Amino acid sequence: MKKVISLIMVFALVFAFAGCGASVDDNTDSTTSVTEAKADTEETTAEKENETTAENKTLVVYFSRTGEQYGVGVIEKGNTAIVADMIVEQTGADSFEILPKEDNYPMTYDALTDYAKEEQNNNARPAIKDEVENFDSYDTVFIGYPIWWGDMPMICYTFLESYDFSGKTVIPFCTHAGSGNAGTQSKIQSVIPDAEVKEVLAITGTATQNDQDSVRSEVTEWLNNLGFNE
Repeated sequence: MKKVISLIMVFALVFAFAGCGASVDDNTDSTTSVTEAKADTEETTAEKENETTAENKTLVVYFSRTGEQYGVGVIEKGNTAIVADMIVEQTGADSFEILPKEDNYPMTYDALTDYAKEEQNNNARPAIKDEVENFDSYDTVFIGYPIWWGDMPMICYTFLESYDFSGKTVIPFCTHAGSGNAGTQSKIQSVIPDAEVKEVLAITGTATQNDQDSVRSEVTEWLNNLGFNE
């Protein structure tokens, strides 16, 4: 009888250990599944982050002058700079101001126009102080400038010739004293033929200084037509 009872106890212990083993195995499978699910989630998150950093990027580049300007007197913020800031505010774009490496531009209007005419006659390419970091990462580039003697300032040609615009969308804007865009869309296109150059937004310098609400509305409408602010 004792032998029978002993055998029963042995079998009971064996089944008990077997049950514990199965429980451990189940927990291991469950832990593995959770780990794999977590890894899949982290991988998906990483993919989304990569997609975010790969989204189209926009840059606003501009050249602008202060000092004495036509029709507005002595100004502390350039006409083109005002428009550039409005574009940045509404698009969230990065910005880059074209600054001369050696700033020899006069601060009085008559002297500035003489200096600008001399640069144009010499087809000058004034050096630029800084460079755009990671220019290749930008898909859309706004470029702004004043109209000097029916053209962009020569330093803007320096900028256009310094980078590869292939495949980019270029959106010009300018400020002027009555000459409009002065045909600068086609001039820009001729310098960067592998880019898509949009029509130029032209705004008078007097409006940028004296009627900024109206200018902001015009900029907003222009950006809407280009597909921004949607």
